[in-house]
Amino acid sequence: MSVIQKKSRNQDITASDVLNRRDLLRDAAMVSGTVLMGKHGRAVNESEAPGKEDFVRFGETDLYVSRYCQGTAFRKVARSDNPEACRILETAMEIGVNFFDSAEAYGWGGSEEVLGRVVKGRRDQVVISSKAAPSLPPERDPDSNRFRLGRQIAFNRQVLERKLEGSLRRLQTDYIDLYFLHQPDQFATSLQELAAWMGGLVRKGEIRYWGVSNFAAFDVAQLKAFSVAEQGRYPLTGTQDYFNIAARHVVEPRLLNVIGELRLGLMAFSPQDAGRLAPGRKIPPALKQLVNALDEVSQDMGATRPQVTIAWVLSHPQVTCALGGAETPDQVRENVKGVPLTLNSELIERLNQSSDLYLATKT
Repeated sequence: MSVIQKKSRNQDITASDVLNRRDLLRDAAMVSGTVLMGKHGRAVNESEAPGKEDFVRFGETDLYVSRYCQGTAFRKVARSDNPEACRILETAMEIGVNFFDSAEAYGWGGSEEVLGRVVKGRRDQVVISSKAAPSLPPERDPDSNRFRLGRQIAFNRQVLERKLEGSLRRLQTDYIDLYFLHQPDQFATSLQELAAWMGGLVRKGEIRYWGVSNFAAFDVAQLKAFSVAEQGRYPLTGTQDYFNIAARHVVEPRLLNVIGELRLGLMAFSPQDAGRLAPGRKIPPALKQLVNALDEVSQDMGATRPQVTIAWVLSHPQVTCALGGAETPDQVRENVKGVPLTLNSELIERLNQSSDLYLATKT
């Protein structure tokens, strides 16, 4: 059950309703976050059991999230409401993960539906993020486990409201904690209007905070400036971007600077490079040196390769959490153990040198 029960959709939600919702959610977050401190709110809790998740503050919001976020962009498990996906998400909750990510384009609603089923009755125990895609569903999509867009459409107020309504329905909730634009549309939509429309969704009380995914650094800075200037209470709060040891080149260096300067949260997705760094996968020749370096560091630390990839991502001060795609309960347990690993400067330098050599082959 959510903190505030939403009125029927044919009733008006008053400004008082919205303020009460935000105040209660903020107060609940502050209670759970009183032990949190540091640049990103790094948790300090001496009574924690070994292996239990630390929690961090997402940007400058009042959301306190696990540093490992479990995603629903499954590649082998069906992106639908199915028992296998349920077990993965339930395991994550059981071991202390409170942060879950989805998107309308993951199975075009299927991933949101399974997440909604799992958190039903426990909504106040989790932080949910989801995303709006700049397209309609594909007319033909034989493989729902691949990210495929349909006919491209422009973001506007009506489109965003309609997409959000669909996500809320599938997630079986009356609010989403973090709502992202999945990627820019192709119609040069005004950033100033985007900021105003997303702020309006926060003002209505159906999302708590908003962000963007796969946007350029300049656009992120502009959206932050517009949202502060015109929607002071509802600013851009974070990004979700592809950042891992084998894909450092995808994120502009300037974007990491912008995230740090503006104190935004960053969800770094695919720490294992879309599974290419996962154990058991055939390793292309160009990637072998990097994988060997990861395995050497893993052996030195008594850890596993997935855990080291997550630790590497989390070693960057701009990163709030690593967004992983574990596809079995055991993989969830393994990934979470990468959170407390600390890579010293020597190990980071060793890994970065191997990463540099690999990335040089891609240019």
